[in-house]
Amino acid sequence: MTNSTDHAAWLESIVLDFINSSPENNMQNQTNESAFEEPLVGFSRGDDSLYQAYKLHVGSFHWTPHEIFTLSFPDLELRPEELTVISWVLPQTKATRADNRKQSTYPSERWARVRIYGEAVNVKLRKHVVAVLQEEGYQAMAPMLSPHWEWKKSEQFVFASTWSERHAAYASGLGTFGLCDGLITPKGKAMRTGSVVARIKTPPSRRPYTDHREYCLFFTQGICGRCILRCPVGAITEAGHDKLKCRQHLKPTTADYVKSQYGFDGYGCGLCQTGVPCESKIPSKKDMEKYASL
Repeated sequence: MTNSTDHAAWLESIVLDFINSSPENNMQNQTNESAFEEPLVGFSRGDDSLYQAYKLHVGSFHWTPHEIFTLSFPDLELRPEELTVISWVLPQTKATRADNRKQSTYPSERWARVRIYGEAVNVKLRKHVVAVLQEEGYQAMAPMLSPHWEWKKSEQFVFASTWSERHAAYASGLGTFGLCDGLITPKGKAMRTGSVVARIKTPPSRRPYTDHREYCLFFTQGICGRCILRCPVGAITEAGHDKLKCRQHLKPTTADYVKSQYGFDGYGCGLCQTGVPCESKIPSKKDMEKYASL
C-alpha cells in the first residue's frame, strides 16, 4: 500500500472479506444462516464540513471524527484532515427481507435475530477493522464502541447520540434519509451500518446527492409514504418519525413477543424497512406501481 487509493481498496477488502467469508457472519439459528449480504463501503474525511454541521442539525454533543479520536488517543497531536471515517452498510439478506415483509405487527424471527446477533456481527466487524489497522501501524477506533458514547436528550429530536452511524454513512456517500429516518442506500433501507475512524489518508467517496432526503420519494416527488402504512403503532406520519412511540413498541412489546415466540432475548421491528419501495434499492416512481393497490 503506497498511496491513498491503495488504502481505499485495502480497507474495503477488509470489510468485504469479513462479511463474505467469516463464519462470524451468521444469525445464530439452526443452520447458521448469514446475517448480511455483501456490504457497501464508503469513506469521508475527518475534516469534512458535514461533521461540524451535525453539531447544528443533530446537537452540539455530536462528535466530529477529530473529537472522538482525540478522546480515545489523548496523547496524540493530529489535525482533522489526517483522519478518515470508514463507513459500511450491511444489507439484510433476501430471506430476512421476505420474512419481515409478511409481518404486520411484530418482527419475523430472522429480523429479530439480525437485530441482536447480526449487530453482534457488526460489533465484531468494528473490532476486526480496528485490529487490522493497528497491526499495520495505524491508530484506529470505533466510535460506537467507545466508553464515551452515549444517548443525549435533544430538543428537536427527543433523543440522539454522540455518534450516529447513519450520519457517518451519509457523509461517506452511502445514502440519504427517508421519512421514517431510515437511511436509503443503493442496497436499500433494510440494513445496518457501522464505522471506524482511523489515522490514514484515503480519498473520500463521492456523494452522488446534494440533499439529505434525495432518495426518498415522499420528499422528492410527493408520493409513496408506504412506511406510514407499514408502521404498526402510527409512529410514522407525514410529519415524520415519532421516536417515543417507536421505542415503546420495541420495548416492551416486541421484546416480550420475541422472548415468548422465538425463545431468545431480543427485540426489533423493521416493518418500515420492508414492504416499501426502498427496501432493497434507491426507489424510482415506477417502483411505486406494485404498491398502488395495497
